[in-house]
Amino acid sequence: MQIYLPIAELSVNLFFLVGIGGAVGFLSGLFGVGGGFLLTPLLIFSGVPTAVAVASVTGQVVAASTSGALSHYRRGGVDLHLAMYLVLSGIMGAFGGVAAFDLLREAGQLDLVISLGFLVLLGFVGVLMLQESVRALLKRRQGVVVRERQANQHSWIHGLPWRVRFKKSRLYISVLPVLLIGLFIGFVGSLLGIGGGFIMVPALVYLLRVPGSVVIGTSLAQVVAMMAATTVLHAVQSQSVDILLAFCLMVGGVAGAQFGAAAGMHLRGEQLRGLLALLVLAVAIRFGLSLVLTPDDVYSMAVTSVAR
Repeated sequence: MQIYLPIAELSVNLFFLVGIGGAVGFLSGLFGVGGGFLLTPLLIFSGVPTAVAVASVTGQVVAASTSGALSHYRRGGVDLHLAMYLVLSGIMGAFGGVAAFDLLREAGQLDLVISLGFLVLLGFVGVLMLQESVRALLKRRQGVVVRERQANQHSWIHGLPWRVRFKKSRLYISVLPVLLIGLFIGFVGSLLGIGGGFIMVPALVYLLRVPGSVVIGTSLAQVVAMMAATTVLHAVQSQSVDILLAFCLMVGGVAGAQFGAAAGMHLRGEQLRGLLALLVLAVAIRFGLSLVLTPDDVYSMAVTSVAR
């Protein structure tokens, strides 16, 4: 069943859109990520224009993350106080990301920057996550007990000023790294059309040492608010949001996230991080190949700016 996407200006199979939305929604609930890092590339590789794919996916990320965040909230797995700081800084970063998006599109460099951004960012994060998860799995097989953060363990973050107590996460740390993490993820997420959960989860675990019981739910709560603001900004400024495309992806994403959140309760943290790392690296490799292989259409035409 073919449907016409007015903003993307192409026809796509309805069941294909709902299907990939459901699959990515499942991964969103399973790993605590928005899923945009996988959905945006899938749409781009399917022929959807880069600008439309990035802007439209933000709506699906909101829907899928909301469903997953509610599931974790009902289980007591969200630190609302910590999420509030991440949301405020994330929205500020989103303003900068959407502004950079518009400038790059006008200069005709959006496709190149997004491909390079996915390659570098996903490759770097994926390698680090895979190394850590493999190391943790090997230690567990050897009988070495892998403990979570202890109350008396400190890092350089504890020495920074403006410390705030986050009771749910059992943390008393500076708010500066929290704001910087939210600001960075807001900028990158709005520019690349990703929720940023695959960066947020490792940052919360390894930098802030947030307990695993609340890290996924808190990440999803931040993604919901930040990507909702990004959707509005893209709709108003870049006008690249295809509502029909976003709606089809939402339908599958909301249902898939519920199953993913339930499945994630049966896997260990290092297993989840290892699977997520493999997915991240696979997407990075695909973007790397797209940069070196000859495209099907060697020449293309696009309007980069309008004379005033």
